Formats: sequence, C-alpha cells, structure tokens
Amino acid sequence: MSDRNLVVAGPGRLRIVDEPEEPGPFRVRTLFSGVSAGTELSFVKGTNPALRERFDPALGLFLDGDAPDPYPVTRLGYMEVGRVERSDTPAVTEGDVVAMTYGHRTGWTGDPLRDRVVPLPGGLDPILGIYVAHMGPICANGLLHAAADLHGADVRRLGDGVEGRRVAVVGAGVVGLLTALFARAHGAASVVVVDPTRSRRAIAEALGLAALDPEADDVAAALKTAWRHTADDRGADVVFQCRGQASALHLALRLLRPQGAVIDLAFYQGGADALRLGAEFHHNGLTIRCAQIGRVPRGLGATWDRERLSAETVRLLQRDGDAIRRHVITAVVPFDEAPALLDDLAQRRRHEVQAVLTFPG
Repeated sequence: MSDRNLVVAGPGRLRIVDEPEEPGPFRVRTLFSGVSAGTELSFVKGTNPALRERFDPALGLFLDGDAPDPYPVTRLGYMEVGRVERSDTPAVTEGDVVAMTYGHRTGWTGDPLRDRVVPLPGGLDPILGIYVAHMGPICANGLLHAAADLHGADVRRLGDGVEGRRVAVVGAGVVGLLTALFARAHGAASVVVVDPTRSRRAIAEALGLAALDPEADDVAAALKTAWRHTADDRGADVVFQCRGQASALHLALRLLRPQGAVIDLAFYQGGADALRLGAEFHHNGLTIRCAQIGRVPRGLGATWDRERLSAETVRLLQRDGDAIRRHVITAVVPFDEAPALLDDLAQRRRHEVQAVLTFPG
C-alpha cells in the first residue's frame, strides 16, 4: 500500500509522488485539504525566509549563511480533514471524521503522541473542518492576543479584547475574514474590513461585514471621523493586520486610536519600505503585537492551549459555517490537479480566497 503526496521539488516545481504507507497506531484517509495562499506558496515561489537563512530555535534568530536546502518540501499544507480507517489506540476512534495537519496527501499514518487529532462534531459540514486544527486557531489566537493586551494573564473569554470595541481588520483573505467573524461573534461594537481587492470586499459584505477600499479614499481619516472617543482620541480600538505587506501594516497603524495596538497575524516575505515608524507609530504611541500561532500570550498557556482554540473555531463554524462554505471557499479542486492549481496561484494566473483539494473515496 502507498500514499500519494504533493511535494515541491524546487521553486515552481510541484509533483505528486507515491510513498510507502508506514505502520503506526492509526490510519486516516483524506477527504479534504485546504490550500494556504501564504506559507505554502512561499515555498512554491521561493520567497520563504527559511530558504535564505538558518533559523536557530534556541536563540529565536535567523542567522546568515548555512541555510539548509529545504527542497524537496515533502509536507506541504496544514488544513486536512480525513476519516479514521483503522485505529489500534483508544485515543482515536475508528470511523471518526477528524481535522489534522499532515499535508496534501491521500492518507496518513498517525500517532497520538505526535499528531493533533480533533474529532469533528456531527452536523458540521466536513469541508469546514479544514479550519479546525490550525487555520482557525491562528485567527482565534489573534483575538487572544488582543485580550491579553488589555487584561494580561487574566483572560477569561476569547472576546475580552474585542467585546464592545471598534475593530478594524486589514486584509480580506482567509485569515482576515475569519478574524473579522470571530470579532463579530464575540461582541465587537463595529467590525470593518479593509482590502483593495473588489472581489474580496464583496465576500466580506456577503458575510455581513462592512468593507472599505483603501485605494478609493483615506480610510484612516474616514474611520477616525466616524469613530470618535473624545475630540482628540479617534480611531479603532484594535486593528488586526492580516495582509503580508509593509504598506498594510502602515495602514493598520494609521487606523488606530492613540496608544492602541495592532495585532499582527501577517507573514511578511519582503522589505518594509512602505512602513513609516516616524509617523503615526511614533506620534500616537502605538503598539505592534505579533500573534504568531507558535505561542499564546505569556502566562496563558495553561488555560488557552491549541485544543481550546480549536474548540472556539468549531463554535464559530457552527454559527457562520454555511456562509463561510458559500463565500470563503471559492474553489474545490481534485487532488490530481493540485500541482497545476498551486503553480497558477503562485504565478497569479489564478486568484482564489480558499481553494480546497478533494480526494477520491
């Protein structure tokens, strides 16, 4: 028996290869696998920082020189949904539909000591499970960082940083849209999504969110006119920055009220010429807080682990899943077409918000 696996042999070189099925405690047969337009395509395009520098996990530094050759990338993707076909461990139940993070492949031999396995509840459309193990927790972790910015380690609810507050979200990709839905679900007084792409603003509006075009008007001036706290205290209480461009981070800073915080979920792969730290960042005493999924805010690890963030994601999908399925998932493609799909996305010959690979039964 063998599995078929999508690998990146080098920049722009994708292929599906056969790999022997390994023995292990349980087996999962893949149903769906979501495509990440950020992390995955950075390996396809050759723009990932790990291609140029070596990351030292102990120091937390990228170091010049001696970057290991990452190619071939044999584990591409982190949004998988599968059915457990066999289980020799009580930790995993045969027949369950589960969310995992093992890459774009037809099947996986899992080990509960190594792999996160999140069973999906009955009644949830299985295709939405692509968000449960990793992508949804990324967005929920953004809200958790906003809560920690206000309350430190005393965060009781995911909405503690957005409830009753005015929220701006820069970027209407998957991360931005899910983050905006999380903010709305957790009681934000207002949620506005800012993105220059008309089709993405249309998706935000179809989800019931307000959307603005940063290239049509000065959205910072517009929001700061509308969102008044006192005469000289205007703007968003918190901004979630979800677009991997320096100009987007600069815009996020401009949207904030004085002494506010940008919660940054973006993955930057280039320079930062458009970022002007001598402008609003300096004069308004602002904060940029990175909400990278590798860690929750300091002091919250005992109560807010990845499992809890996955549970919060399931609740969001139960609330807004029908709309997410209709409007955010913009392409469903057979696995055999994955190399061409990812190449088209990387070369910008094709534009999708969320593409999903499907697998033969």
